[in-house]
This record gives sequence, structure tokens and C-alpha cells, in this order.
Amino acid sequence: MKKEFSVLKQCLQAAARAVRSRFGKVGYELKGKANLVTTADVASQKTILSILRKNFPDHDYLAEENGVKNTGSDYVWVIDPIDGTTNFAHTFPQCGVSIALFYKNEPVLGGVTNPATGEMFLAQKGKGATLNGKRIHVSKTPRLDQSLLVTGFPYNRFTRMPQLLRRFEKFLNSCHDVRRLGSAALDLCWLAAGRTDGYWEDNLNPWDVAAGVLILQEAGGKVTDFNGRKYKKIPDYGPTLLASNGKIHAQMLQIIRQTDMASLS
Repeated sequence: MKKEFSVLKQCLQAAARAVRSRFGKVGYELKGKANLVTTADVASQKTILSILRKNFPDHDYLAEENGVKNTGSDYVWVIDPIDGTTNFAHTFPQCGVSIALFYKNEPVLGGVTNPATGEMFLAQKGKGATLNGKRIHVSKTPRLDQSLLVTGFPYNRFTRMPQLLRRFEKFLNSCHDVRRLGSAALDLCWLAAGRTDGYWEDNLNPWDVAAGVLILQEAGGKVTDFNGRKYKKIPDYGPTLLASNGKIHAQMLQIIRQTDMASLS
């Protein structure tokens, strides 16, 4: 993975420059009622794919902005050129370039960088996670009622508001507080760095979370779906996601189950 790791960093750095140079200078278009895209997303993805094609012409990739190569390669790069485009479009400096490499459906490399702050989170399977070269680890918060949580709301929230607010209310009543920061990739990385203790969200995509999941796991955290199951292949990443420092995971999972059962009754 030596070359792959080097190219991953090269992609993150080049894409961050492309995004940073456009910060506050571009408008946006709507892919959905609350789903934005900018020319910076397109430029970032073009930059990443150009580097990957040059270095690994036989590798496949899955990128958010209609970028798919599927030849059956064992290697698949999963790419979000800007995770947190709504933040970016409103000049809110919490957005990330997110890139993961899968080998035979297993994540082996992950990287997320925030172009606005220069923070770069990296992980290699079995070798831990870092923030700007320094090892990071999840928090030691032992109980949900002592925790700081983070969440997000999906693009289809307009049709699911009662369920989402019921879940939010239950968590808000069970912890110190809840934050909503607007980038799933960075939410996972902040959890990996011990800045928060737990995170839940649904209706995400593999490119939103693949890199962050590996970074969190390598920092000692735990990730499952809302049924408590681990992800086994790329399409599993994101439809439902529950992440934590490991110590409060069971308590969070119980709340998810309670509120989801209430939605069905």
C-alpha cells in the first residue's frame, strides 16, 4: 500500500487546493430540494480522477458526481469531492474531501481533509489513524448521559420529519448535547479524534462515509448499521449509520431501536 497511500495524500492535497481556490467564489445548482452541487465539486472530482487514472489505470472507482468505473477490479476508490457542499456553498468552513480505497470489498485506506482548515485525517487498515501526522484515538466517555453527540438530517427529511425529530429528541434528552455540523465525513473524523462521542445518521451514500468509517475504526471506534450489523461490502455503507467510541454504542443502539419501533406503531 506504499504507493497507494502516497497517491491518496496527493489526491487529497490537490483536491483541497482546487476547493480552497473556489471558496466563496462560486454559485450552486440543485440536484434535489436540499441537495446542492457546485463547480468546485466537479473540479475537485476531476482532479482526483486524473491522478488516479494516471497512477492506477486498472483500478475502478465510485465518485459522487456521476463518476463510475466498474470493470470488476479488486481495487475500488470511493470518492466524495466535497462532503458538505451546502456548507461550502454558504461559506461555512466545515466540508471535506473524502477518499477511500477498497480491496476485495474491504476498506484498506481512508483519507479526509478539510480544505478550509488544513486538517487531514488518514488511516491504513491495521495501522491506526492520524490527524496531520499525529495518532488519534476516540474518547473514553463511558456513558451516554455524559456524551456529546453529532447527527445530520437526510435529503428526504421533508417526508420523514416526525420520525427524525422523535429520534433527535430522545438523544437530546439522553446526553450533554447534540451538534449538527453538515459533513458526514468530518463528523466521523471528529469522532475518531475524540472531539465527540457518538454519531448517527441515515440515507447516506458510500462516498459520504467510507473513508471516515475506516479512520474511526482505526482510532478505536465502532461502526454498525441501525440493526447493529457491521458493513460487509461497499453498498452497505451509509443507508443507516451508527458510530461511537464503542463505550456508548449499545445505549445509542437501544434508542435507535426504541424510536424506530415507535415510528412503526
